[in-house]
Amino acid sequence: MAVQPSHAPHAGLSLAFSHLGLYARDIDAMAQFYRTVLRFTETDRGNLGHTRLIFLSRDPAEHHQIVLVSGRPEDLRFSVVNQISFRVPDLPTLRRFHERLVEAGVDDIQPVTHGNAVSIYCRDPEGNRLELFMDTDWYCEQPLREPVDFRDSDEEILRKAQAIARRYPRFQPRAQWQAEVARRMEADQHA
Repeated sequence: MAVQPSHAPHAGLSLAFSHLGLYARDIDAMAQFYRTVLRFTETDRGNLGHTRLIFLSRDPAEHHQIVLVSGRPEDLRFSVVNQISFRVPDLPTLRRFHERLVEAGVDDIQPVTHGNAVSIYCRDPEGNRLELFMDTDWYCEQPLREPVDFRDSDEEILRKAQAIARRYPRFQPRAQWQAEVARRMEADQHA
């Protein structure tokens, strides 16, 4: 007998992203980076057989947002993780993280705007690409990526980011875009 889909809102399909796991070659160096540079708190660590695990979080409601797992092959030539992204509340906080990354000697630091966000891209100690970003108050279609200069004032960075975003035909306030996406998502749940 075939099961018929329910047409009730969300039909019991509530889903929220919680955490991710990363294999690490040097699990202690990776944990040190996430603790000291990005200010994660180690919530647990231990062994599961021969596998070491270190759990890290910045949210007391989440036991872990990142779990580091030993066993990343030494000869791995390509990481299937494109990026790990972290939202910050505002540009001053993003600027403080930029300073921490520079002070820690982190590789490949790239401040950019996507129009709808201002971001910093960099690499963790094992080459995984990280994005630290803050949302702007507007939307423009993606992909869009243009460099910004953190020597500029916060006001100038945001002015330039908005000017770049305004060049795109679907530029609009973030709230307007979010309302439209919410309608589309609700329709997808009923499909």
